[in-house]
Amino acid sequence: MAHQLQLRLLTWDVKDTLLRLRHPLGVKYATKARAHGLKVEATALGQAFRQVYKAQSQSLPNYGLSHGLTSRQWWLDLVQQTFHQVGVRDAQAVAPVAEQLYKDLSSPSTWQVLEGAEATLRGCRKRGLRLAVVSNFDQRLEDILEGVGLREHFDFVLTSETAGWPKPDPRIFHEALRLAQVEPAVAAHIGDSYQCDYKGARAVGMHSFLVAGPEPLDSAVKDSVPQEHFLPSLSHLLPALDHLEGSRTRL
Repeated sequence: MAHQLQLRLLTWDVKDTLLRLRHPLGVKYATKARAHGLKVEATALGQAFRQVYKAQSQSLPNYGLSHGLTSRQWWLDLVQQTFHQVGVRDAQAVAPVAEQLYKDLSSPSTWQVLEGAEATLRGCRKRGLRLAVVSNFDQRLEDILEGVGLREHFDFVLTSETAGWPKPDPRIFHEALRLAQVEPAVAAHIGDSYQCDYKGARAVGMHSFLVAGPEPLDSAVKDSVPQEHFLPSLSHLLPALDHLEGSRTRL
């Protein structure tokens, strides 16, 4: 006996899936530093940020919550370490820069809605799908989504800070399914990270789609993702859903 799949829930990553920063972080950091009398090259800051972010995410994962930190403390320390890496060792001089960057990155004006995002979300709603966010973001995400006009599309926003676990930990996906009261077989996740989004969702039995991100996709990764699961842009999602729901599933 066969039945036709009917999805009930779509969960969404946010950064580089629905939103992106208007300016590269290195440029943002250099501009704020200059306003406080610190002259540092944007490219060097961008490189330092990526190195520090990777190291701090490993030593203090998910904003250091299990180590007693708040996400705000985690980010302020990351800014300090980034400037330290490029030779700015005066923590007092960097402190107001860090505070301003934390505030600015909370502002909707810092973010840009990606092309096709709003139309795609509206199209998904018209299909009767429930939408939710599952993101490795901190508590600022609700206000950011509200400010850019996307919050209204989602039933709920689940961040790794709120859940206590970052993607690809299966527990954050299970929590989203629990909140939505749906089974994984009728849910799909959309995101730009192969490990966190695509593989993380599939590991709990959800369907998933991989969005083309800002960086070129590794050829080995691309070869391991079926063409019908890969979205060159968000405008490809609705046809991909048609294809997925049109496939016959045998019981």
